[in-house]
Amino acid sequence: MTNMNRRNALQWAGLLSGSAIIKNLKYLDAWDHKIDAWHASDSDSDKKVRLCYNENPYGPSENMRNAMIKAFDQAYMYPTGTINELKDLLATELGVTTDHIVITAGSREGLKAAGITYAGYGKEVIACSPTYKALMDYAARFGGYVNSVPLNDDLAYDLPEIEKRISNHTGLVFLCNPNNPTGTLLDGNEVRAFCERVSGETMVFADEVYYDYIAEPGYPSMIELVKEGLNVIVARTFSKIYGLAGARVGYLVARPEIAQRLNQNLQASSNNIACSAAIAAIKEKSFFDFSLQKNNEAREYVYTLCDELSLKYKRSHTNFVFFHTGIDIDELIPKMAAEGVLIGRPFPPLTDWCRISTGKMEEMEAFGAALKRVINA
Repeated sequence: MTNMNRRNALQWAGLLSGSAIIKNLKYLDAWDHKIDAWHASDSDSDKKVRLCYNENPYGPSENMRNAMIKAFDQAYMYPTGTINELKDLLATELGVTTDHIVITAGSREGLKAAGITYAGYGKEVIACSPTYKALMDYAARFGGYVNSVPLNDDLAYDLPEIEKRISNHTGLVFLCNPNNPTGTLLDGNEVRAFCERVSGETMVFADEVYYDYIAEPGYPSMIELVKEGLNVIVARTFSKIYGLAGARVGYLVARPEIAQRLNQNLQASSNNIACSAAIAAIKEKSFFDFSLQKNNEAREYVYTLCDELSLKYKRSHTNFVFFHTGIDIDELIPKMAAEGVLIGRPFPPLTDWCRISTGKMEEMEAFGAALKRVINA
């Protein structure tokens, strides 16, 4: 770290220590810890319906499991060879060279690296709220400033307002599309045009973790802009549709010189077992299609349930649904836990909305019965 960076870090740490940003991060962190504590302290937690973390309960597939078992023979080896094999396969799939790809221990690790690299030490990151906060958290902890923009009336990213706020201090613009927790999807042409314009002024981070669930034909990935050499970073993961959240493997796609900078700021690596599973996942189209079908069935169940209970909801392009209960989420979480169902954490300021992950149909039916009991009570 240069002397200038050290000085900036100290200055911004002092400026931010009493700010609303840090208070909000502490509030959210406290809720994360509280929910984790509920789950860990409950002697029957393994019997509860787990619909709180946007996981795919059907994975990993048999082929992925077999690949993981085989990879145990390589557990004594550092994962460089398997990581390179995964890079080669991804490069072929995406139409880029391997130096465009950074393998990460889940997409969260890539978000953290980008937060440090482009939005820390006195720089600014602009993002909407609520959204997935890992990048902003890390940027703030390393002396960055979070410029938070409210979602628009459709609970989607407000691209015009973000663009208005870009200044010389802006190190990165974060775009989660489809958005977590709302599940909303922006017009693809508008997103592409926005990223083309904004990447000329600052770095754009396109979080496409839920891209695989988008049903619109030909919906553009911002990986195409990476191929054009623009200042764009794209995040993807094997945690969701491939069911490998516990294995920890994801990746970033960026211009080679950007990818190199990000790689230098990674805090952790993936491993032979996780990367072997990811390689098997890419080669197995049938499980991808199966996961997508089951996810669609579970989402439709939630829509029908909300219609029956007259609850407003957003049609989702992810593996979760965001719906309006009218009950403060601080109250709803423990009530649903008492009914045997674990639901998503708070997403201020939408604190009377609930995010529910898609699970197996028997889990969705248990959730529906529990929600009816709580609403009726």
